[in-house]
Amino acid sequence: MNYIGPKNIIEKRKEYLFPSTANFYKEPPQIVRGLMQYLFDENNKKYIDFFAGVSVMNCGHSNPKILEDTIQQLSNLQHTTIIYLTQPMVILAEKLSELFPGDIKRTFFCVTGSEANEGAMALARLYTKKSGFIALNGGLHGRTHLTLSVTGIPMWRLDDNLVKENIFFIDRPYSDNLSYEEAMNNSLEQLEMILKEHGHNISAMLIEPIQGNGGIIKYPEGYLNKVKKLLESYNVLLIADEIQTGYGRTGKMFCIEHYDIVPDIIVTAKALGNGIPISTFSTTDEIAKAFTKPSASTFGGNPVAAQTALSVLNYIDKNNLVNKAKDLGEYLKEKLEQLQFPFIKEVRGCGLMLGLQIKSFNLSLSSADIVDTTLEKMKDRGFIIGKNGLNRDVLAFQPPLVISREDIDNMIANLEEVFKEILA
Repeated sequence: MNYIGPKNIIEKRKEYLFPSTANFYKEPPQIVRGLMQYLFDENNKKYIDFFAGVSVMNCGHSNPKILEDTIQQLSNLQHTTIIYLTQPMVILAEKLSELFPGDIKRTFFCVTGSEANEGAMALARLYTKKSGFIALNGGLHGRTHLTLSVTGIPMWRLDDNLVKENIFFIDRPYSDNLSYEEAMNNSLEQLEMILKEHGHNISAMLIEPIQGNGGIIKYPEGYLNKVKKLLESYNVLLIADEIQTGYGRTGKMFCIEHYDIVPDIIVTAKALGNGIPISTFSTTDEIAKAFTKPSASTFGGNPVAAQTALSVLNYIDKNNLVNKAKDLGEYLKEKLEQLQFPFIKEVRGCGLMLGLQIKSFNLSLSSADIVDTTLEKMKDRGFIIGKNGLNRDVLAFQPPLVISREDIDNMIANLEEVFKEILA
């Protein structure tokens, strides 16, 4: 294949895409191929991927075992829509019911995380017959009008005309200026105050079990247990947005399991399709009874996506990726915590969803500058790392769950050298 190269791609993006479209790096490569934890550019340079397309490629890029099933299904039947009977979707729904926590059983299939969160919010309204929502500052829940309205990251809120009525934000249980306990108590006090005043018209609260784009924020022990009890006392549902955290990423099949609670509705996407678009919102028999009006997603549960998802779940199980994420995550976290540099504030997260919070250490470099410089230098050395956080100053480590200790050691050694260069 004749590759047009990064410069030509950038020019075509400028001419034919919206100006909102951005890219990492001052000198970005053209990614042309992937295989498991590796990516390759137009010059066949190999990169070890520590971002996994933002927690999508849990089973690795172009995983041969999964692709076999995807290609076979493509050859047999590509699409019909949900109004016709196909097998992969119902087998997948049955399999998911075995994996979801508690008595969550019924699934509605969509294509994107935004669509699934929108559906989950509609379900909450139908069941509770209430219209309001509570969300955390720092949360990201999608790009539809309603999901943007409950997104608590200013840079992702598209315009000034989002839904404001009956949308309530509370502080997340994390703050630069408070201890974890103080931040947790502050968040809980705000939640209780809103519920006392508006609980009669609030249908659900949305949470990411770990805030991804918000900076890899994991909640203090006991926080979500107290949240759930407060919500239940006002007949408000809890929606767990597992779009980034699901399917083994955090060392549990679903991140909510770390907190020993069961949500009322769970939303998943990203890793379920390992690069093939698919998303879900799922709930109990009781809550699902409220969703009776005709509704369908044209491509939701499409045979190719559903068969791919079944292959993904099978691969995760056979290759013990959940425990691997736990063990390798602990190893990676330990290695990151051993790095001693004046601009490292803390390491957060669990499993293979870790964030390294950067802080400014002199007047010439901001924390975001340090992150961007790190990403550029690590890319040149053959490593793809992500970034997130409210100030875009958190290095994000969310690799495919198929990476090895050798990959981690190699990345850490290069990261230490890059930090030394920044400090020099």
